[in-house]
Amino acid sequence: MNKYILFFLFGCISLFASLASYGENAKIVFLYGAKSHASGDHEFQAGSHLLAKHLNAQSEVKVNAIVHSGWPEEETILDDAKAIVIYADGTKVIGHGWDKMDELVRKNKVGVVFMHYAVHPSVEQGEKYYLPWIGGFFKNGVSVNPFWRAKIKPMKGHETARGVAPIDAVDEFYFNIHYHPEALPLGTATPTEKNLLRVNNVWNRGGFLSKGKSQSLLWGIVRDNGGRGVGFTGGHHHRNWALDGYRQLVLNAIVWAAGIEIPKHGVPTYKVTEDELNENLDDYGDRTNWIKLPTLADVTFEPGPWMTPEEHAASRKRPKQKKK
Repeated sequence: MNKYILFFLFGCISLFASLASYGENAKIVFLYGAKSHASGDHEFQAGSHLLAKHLNAQSEVKVNAIVHSGWPEEETILDDAKAIVIYADGTKVIGHGWDKMDELVRKNKVGVVFMHYAVHPSVEQGEKYYLPWIGGFFKNGVSVNPFWRAKIKPMKGHETARGVAPIDAVDEFYFNIHYHPEALPLGTATPTEKNLLRVNNVWNRGGFLSKGKSQSLLWGIVRDNGGRGVGFTGGHHHRNWALDGYRQLVLNAIVWAAGIEIPKHGVPTYKVTEDELNENLDDYGDRTNWIKLPTLADVTFEPGPWMTPEEHAASRKRPKQKKK
């Protein structure tokens, strides 16, 4: 065969391969954990489905999001993922796949996103996996988990901030997180006595001394091999996914973790309706657990006391008063 014809054929094959690659949608896999709280909180299934639905509803960013309960028995479904999002209690999902995820991070440069309680491993697991994977973790004895009103500011100039509307939400936003030195503060807010709703079950000296100090509630890292990771401490109250800025920032962060350029106006999203907010709940179909869209009342309250660790320990020992 004429060598010029061979060059032409090889050129066509390369062109077609490039076009096919260009047209492929990046795969994003959500792995959600089991029910653990009353309806409306820790809605890992519903939250994962809602975020995946919004990613798939738009066409500007070429992604294909799929949702799976727990760690998959057939781990091969993760092999071609550009990002894996885990939304669960502690390590109940990732605990079934430490080695597989570490392999994907190292060899495939897969993006990793942990949300809410999923950012809380043991200290040993955090140092070994979470710091290199996502750039931070909830560290026992250091981090805390109060409920408070956070006006989250996205990182100025970073692409994850694109299109993010003002965020004002009450959630169980963990703070005093243990970060990697190269972690990026993608979304920050400052806890004070005025915006504290209540101190929760985990409280310590580090949390007490964090008053008035800016905290990264959403952070990210670019690993040495180019892969990316993200941690988000919000996600306790399901209703907050209906807040436009809150949802936008997290959608942007997931796409960023997948290594995809974020549009100038952010990942396209749309207003969440009350019906949509109530899709795929753990108690789905039970109207007695119907979740309302967030309102100003959700962020309006009399601040609770900013306790010392000693005051907190004493308060937890007091017997609860019976309701009259």
